[in-house]
Amino acid sequence: MNATVTSDGLPTLEVGPRPLSIEDVLALARGRARPAVSTSAAYRAQLQAGLALLRAAIDRGDAVYGVTTGFGDSCEVAVPRDEIANLPFNLFRFHGCGTGALFSEEEGAAIVAARLASLARGFSGVRPELLEGLCGLLTQRVIPCIPSEGSVGASGDLTPLSYIAACLAGEREVYSNGVVTPAREALLKASLTPLLLEPKESLAIMNGTSAMTGLACLAFDRALRLSRFSAALTAMACDVLHGVPAHFHERIASLKAHPGQVTCSRWLREDLQWPEIQERERDRLQDRYSLRCAPQVIGVALDALSFSRGLIETEVNSVNDNPILDWVTESVLFGGNFYGGHICFAMDGLKNVVANLADLLDRQLALLCNPTTNAGLPANLIGVSGPASQAHFGFKAMQITCSALTAEALKLTMPASVFSRSTENHNQDKVSMGTIAARDCLRILELAETVAVVHLLALSQAADLRDLRNCHLRTRALHGSVRGHVPRHTADRRMDGDIAAILKLYRHGELPIGEAVL
Repeated sequence: MNATVTSDGLPTLEVGPRPLSIEDVLALARGRARPAVSTSAAYRAQLQAGLALLRAAIDRGDAVYGVTTGFGDSCEVAVPRDEIANLPFNLFRFHGCGTGALFSEEEGAAIVAARLASLARGFSGVRPELLEGLCGLLTQRVIPCIPSEGSVGASGDLTPLSYIAACLAGEREVYSNGVVTPAREALLKASLTPLLLEPKESLAIMNGTSAMTGLACLAFDRALRLSRFSAALTAMACDVLHGVPAHFHERIASLKAHPGQVTCSRWLREDLQWPEIQERERDRLQDRYSLRCAPQVIGVALDALSFSRGLIETEVNSVNDNPILDWVTESVLFGGNFYGGHICFAMDGLKNVVANLADLLDRQLALLCNPTTNAGLPANLIGVSGPASQAHFGFKAMQITCSALTAEALKLTMPASVFSRSTENHNQDKVSMGTIAARDCLRILELAETVAVVHLLALSQAADLRDLRNCHLRTRALHGSVRGHVPRHTADRRMDGDIAAILKLYRHGELPIGEAVL
């Protein structure tokens, strides 16, 4: 990230010649950095070369898709010269048909940041003013309200991205200070001037993969944190179930040597302070699989994330619209870079591994609540002793909730890519469904994070029932954090508020889950 600091104390992130990382996109999406278009003379000359190439093609009367022709299946329809200026507005207006819940402000900002990264490559025929307009949206936190449904992932994310084009032109609605506001009103309040979009500029914004890619950056970050959280919860489960820390021996991991398994095993050894702390007497020679095989389950997620990073960051920094104005070869290139297959594959893969994390934790919770498997804890972790315990049910319903959430997560793992279908008069006859995959992944993460929090509440109850005996570093840290907000369960009561309170802590990064670094 560029070392320059803005007047509000935030770092400046230069866009243009340099590639952006997932972390850069997240910093822009979360308002932790301010974007700025490179002022390099060489870079600005490249932007002008692309514009000159486009304008020369228009002046010659060349057929340029989406500039002098119609869109999609209408590419054979020549547009009268005096109508060319209307095409950018007609394009985003007729694509104003998104449905479903709005993406959150953070999700919308990630989409804007991903589109900025792609267009800033300089091969899309857009003016510097448009790039600066996108920077202005992120800096002033004027974020388009984008409906979550309506993209098949090729020709890119046309309908979702139309809401960015419309916003720049002062149409539709935006989040402004967290409030849904008419775009023109918010732009003017933020001292941003609505743009009169020029030929190809709407198409350049819309005909790309940036909705699915921005969402993929968020999914990557959440999946990495959830992987670390799952390891921390496994360490707690090992403590309260009298598990066998030696299952996470460095030598065992090294003999299989998948990097993710090696990393997860190390996390577990650190959390359990093993072998520095002498191992207690074992209840079993070998733990059940949801404990013993946790590094092998969580390790798959970590390795999938390492692989996915390359796919996501390549897509962030790609030229993924059509046509491409290649000022290097002085050619107008017609192709299919808007196809979101790589992001769809990454998201379909993450869906699988994240749902498996939920399943792992759900199985651990089942062990914890069952008196035949919980090493002497009360059934359902009931916190009442004596005859009154017969009238209380502890975590019985919490385990049912956890099972329901896990089942829903697992149901959503069907690969979205296999549902490609011909659309738009058989012009878009093979599509990626990448945006649906990204949305599914975020939904699975939402479910899996809640499963993890329910499990944490149960583990904290178990630690109380053990009086924290034989509990190590991670258990004590997480238990203390939970008990700072949620009391011990001593009699049946509603626990939805407990779940919400701890889930909020987790999502705000306020739980001591350990450092999530691959």
